[in-house]
Amino acid sequence: MRLEDVRLRYRRGGPWVLRGVTARLDPGEVAVVLGRNGAGKSTLLQLCAGVLRPVRGRVVDRPRHVGWVPERFPADQPFTVSRYLVGMGRVAGLGRADADRAADRWTDRLGLAAFRGVRLPDLSKGTAQKVGLAQAMLRTPGLLVLDEPWEGLDAAARGLVPELVDEVLAGGGAVLVSDHRGETVRLPDARHWALADGVVTEEPTTAAPSVAVVEVAVPAARLAGTVARLRADGHHVLRVREPAAPPPRAAAPPVPAPPSRAAALPVPVPPSPPQDPLPPAAQTGGDPVRDDRPGGDPVRDGRPGGDPVRDSGPGGGPVRDGRPGEVAR
Repeated sequence: MRLEDVRLRYRRGGPWVLRGVTARLDPGEVAVVLGRNGAGKSTLLQLCAGVLRPVRGRVVDRPRHVGWVPERFPADQPFTVSRYLVGMGRVAGLGRADADRAADRWTDRLGLAAFRGVRLPDLSKGTAQKVGLAQAMLRTPGLLVLDEPWEGLDAAARGLVPELVDEVLAGGGAVLVSDHRGETVRLPDARHWALADGVVTEEPTTAAPSVAVVEVAVPAARLAGTVARLRADGHHVLRVREPAAPPPRAAAPPVPAPPSRAAALPVPVPPSPPQDPLPPAAQTGGDPVRDDRPGGDPVRDGRPGGDPVRDSGPGGGPVRDGRPGEVAR
């Protein structure tokens, strides 16, 4: 889409709101219109969407299907949410069945399912703004024009606007958006059109700033609200880990019982039984013990002064050293 020397004023002889605007927006691009209040941002967006016609100049190659979301949704209409969206789908060229499916899909997507039977005048400003977003997306637009789309939306719904922009760009469409809240930081690849004194100039986009990754642990009960607030503040939530079950506690080592008083005392050992004393005859000075074998001589006890041990064999002489005829030395 191209704007070629476009000029616009609201009445003959009145001041020019736009004077000699020349700009171009190609498929797959998004441009953010910046300017002070009263600079003519809404006028420029309405002209690009086809709501207004230029007094001079022309708009060339505007896509056939345009999604238009005004700053304030016209809620003063005698329709329910469902009936309004189905009717807008039919205006966009959808058949009855396709319009019904599109209305159901986008009411579910934008959290409007509970309001399908509610009349438009009974909606809050934020809910009515969601209806405006839904009607713009009933048929994927070749050009999506958003005038202050974040106005009145809750934190969760504000996070959906960049998703809608990405869907249009992925389908080969273009997006034009205005914002005075600083929400366009969510669109890092957008071009910047600065509008001042009725003239549009393109501001150079600065290089993306370096970022840091911060891991934050929050109570599980506050997880959804924290993620929504981070996204609403322009932060990118990379991932969310589900809360892990706490590891089982290790069993404490057994504590040894203190020794009892009885165990600390020495255990008496009974004395061994007394051995049988030697027979009186085996003691010093006793009579010799006789050999039980026949013809044996008495056996001395072997202590000094005793007689040598006699051989118990036949004819028992003194015990020899094993050689015949010699006395053991």
